[in-house]
Amino acid sequence: MVTTVGLQDDPIALLNALITLDYDAVEAYRSAIDRLDEASYKQTLSEFLSDHIRHTTELSAVVRGLGGTPPEGPGAKSLMTTGKVAMADIAGDGAILRAMLSNEGDTNTAYERASEHDNLPENARELIDGNLSDERRHKAWLEQVLSSKAA
Repeated sequence: MVTTVGLQDDPIALLNALITLDYDAVEAYRSAIDRLDEASYKQTLSEFLSDHIRHTTELSAVVRGLGGTPPEGPGAKSLMTTGKVAMADIAGDGAILRAMLSNEGDTNTAYERASEHDNLPENARELIDGNLSDERRHKAWLEQVLSSKAA
């Protein structure tokens, strides 16, 4: 799935797009956790879910500080991210993790783009860089598990 998040020029619009994307990720992670069989996968994805919740909270505070109003929940893309996971449930844990890897690809792309913006306040830039680090860790874990499963 191709994302346009991270292409926004206005700092508030950019941050709000990231917040919405993280809310979408929260819904996808909840859906995946509910469907996975392997307890260790559920545990790790629960940790990643907590990261995404933290991202929404911290970025929302920055948006408010800039005089904006942050989104309070997922966007339309949530239907696609959770739908991918629901469809993958038919094929088991490996397919669910592949669906989550696809979702994390979009999130990584969005945060990479956002990290390149030079018109962000320093507190936003620090959060984006930290969140990008989280997203890279999520993606790397999914890639590692999937390659070791040969799934």
